[in-house]
Amino acid sequence: MDPITFHHTVAERFLRYVTIDTQSDPASPTCPSTEKQKDLGRLLARELRELGVADAHLDEHGYVYGTIPATTDKKVPVICFCSHMDTSPDCSGKNVKPQVVRNYPGGDIVLPADPSQVVRASEHPALAGQIGNDIVTADGTTLLGADNKAGIAEIMDAAKILLDNPQIRHGVIKILFTPDEEIGRGVDKVDLNKLGADFAYTIDGESAGHLEDETFSADAVTLYIEGVSAHPGFAKGRMEHAIKIAARIIERLPQDTCSPETTEDREGFLHPTDIEGALEAATVQFIVRDFSEIGLVEKENLLERIVGEVMQEFPRSTWRMEIKPQYRNMKEVLDRHPQIVAHALEAIRRAGLTPVRSSIRGGTDGSRLSFMGLPCPNIFAGEHAFHSRLEWVSIQDMEAAVRTIVHLAAVWEEQS
Repeated sequence: MDPITFHHTVAERFLRYVTIDTQSDPASPTCPSTEKQKDLGRLLARELRELGVADAHLDEHGYVYGTIPATTDKKVPVICFCSHMDTSPDCSGKNVKPQVVRNYPGGDIVLPADPSQVVRASEHPALAGQIGNDIVTADGTTLLGADNKAGIAEIMDAAKILLDNPQIRHGVIKILFTPDEEIGRGVDKVDLNKLGADFAYTIDGESAGHLEDETFSADAVTLYIEGVSAHPGFAKGRMEHAIKIAARIIERLPQDTCSPETTEDREGFLHPTDIEGALEAATVQFIVRDFSEIGLVEKENLLERIVGEVMQEFPRSTWRMEIKPQYRNMKEVLDRHPQIVAHALEAIRRAGLTPVRSSIRGGTDGSRLSFMGLPCPNIFAGEHAFHSRLEWVSIQDMEAAVRTIVHLAAVWEEQS
């Protein structure tokens, strides 16, 4: 039983925040990549100040910072709660019209503006645990934006509860809202010295009760192919077509394993994401993912072997491969600070949930923050079917995330 009385504002906040278009743009060189992300940032900074977060502000790069003062004299590590403001470029986030299915009875949810968009119970098994809860979706024409405005609303509600209840003993709490997470730039311009946190938690995950303390490690690979050009009318025995070489290499990749469509759980993959070229030259972009460094190297060696074998068939053509590290498994850092995960698991229990530790088949702001010196696992936000028109979230799961954040602040004070 929670000793704290929770008067939630998370649903009202969420329904407002999702109507603000904050889609990021991978083609833009600026930070934030779209100025419209600052529309939400300005609103959040103002609402934080109205709650009593005196130093809340939006900086020139689109980051929102704020501090909740301590309510204890104990020396407690400074904890940060972080969520991202942008939504995915994969699906429109303009003119989002949220719908609430009250007291969800089970079964499929048909989205009203496009009845061909159906959240099917058979395809979304998590719905089975939501009977009687209130489910929020978009209308079928856009994504919802629960990724990650659910996390933002949860942090905002938790901030209100902590500020309204000074009897809850906690140390200094930092709030950070970031832009451009969806395009891999979420912490490019973050000022960790200004933030001043010792440890952090991103609030950006799926099922209630889940804590993610492990991510993929990730590399990007660029393959450059130089073919041999010749006039097509006189090309016999002369031409070595770079596009055809690239196609041959892609065709030689494993068919039944080592790809996103054939792997799950802790299996990694080697994934071509882009190809462009002409007769004389072609470029192929790959992403490589695995939970271990050894796994990354194995997949990169596999690609190099395939390329080498194919290129033997084209003796006058050349190739080179560039490997660029992207991010690394945050577990390497978090294992050095076991209290971060232990305290979060206890907070989840106090919120009335059964904790589940899991791994992310991807990366987070927390993954990069961990290697920048701010250890940062990920706590659930209740999001489902991210980056799609079928995205949904349960109000009750969002409220559970709020309770988890509040209890986590208290657990750090108790255990310090």
